[in-house]
Amino acid sequence: MAEINSKIPEGPLADKWTNYKDHQKLVNPANKRRLDVIIVGTGLAGASAAASLAEMGFNVLNFCIQDSPRRAHSIAAQGGINAAKNYQNDGDSVYRLFYDTIKGGDYRAREANVYRLAEVSNAIIDQCVAQGVPFAREYGGLLDNRSFGGAQVSRTFYARGQTGQQLLLGAYSALSRQVGKGKVKMFTRHEMLDLVIVDGRARGIIVRNLVTGAIERYAAHAVVIATGGYANVF
Repeated sequence: MAEINSKIPEGPLADKWTNYKDHQKLVNPANKRRLDVIIVGTGLAGASAAASLAEMGFNVLNFCIQDSPRRAHSIAAQGGINAAKNYQNDGDSVYRLFYDTIKGGDYRAREANVYRLAEVSNAIIDQCVAQGVPFAREYGGLLDNRSFGGAQVSRTFYARGQTGQQLLLGAYSALSRQVGKGKVKMFTRHEMLDLVIVDGRARGIIVRNLVTGAIERYAAHAVVIATGGYANVF
């Protein structure tokens, strides 16, 4: 059996990913355009990753099974998106968001990754606003919050009952900009069949072209799987 290794950094919970980012090797901007990245999926995770990596200078190949990236299932999210901004001044913090998320996940989630999610939650809201997501606002123009999902504080940012759709449209617009600039090559109607592993690293994917039925292979320096619940990959 293959050994499952999540490769979570060492150290105290609150410092794991911060220390890792402080000491990881960086890619020279001149070298980024020489590197290819495959991203499978065009939902909130896939579209955001593709747009962000392309903005950094990498060459991105983005695959999805749907007719259009906008058909991703992230559109189905309705309630809202949480962040520890503490706009309501009701005692919210990164730790409280972390703990509520761990508890809401029935203590099954990887704690270090959830803590990192809570850490970057504020920046995610800022990114969405910059992309034009029409979050609900109070009369004075500030972003509104509501209590959602049993949380003890009001930390949910929302857009009526269409939060997922509006977030996806924001990510899709950022993705479309990079497609137009030629930094992202979009492959719709392609079904991922297998992951290509070379020396223990993901170096490509095998896909089926759903229009022609042909089996195709694509290589890259890195592969991002952003496919939701694809084949229980998580």
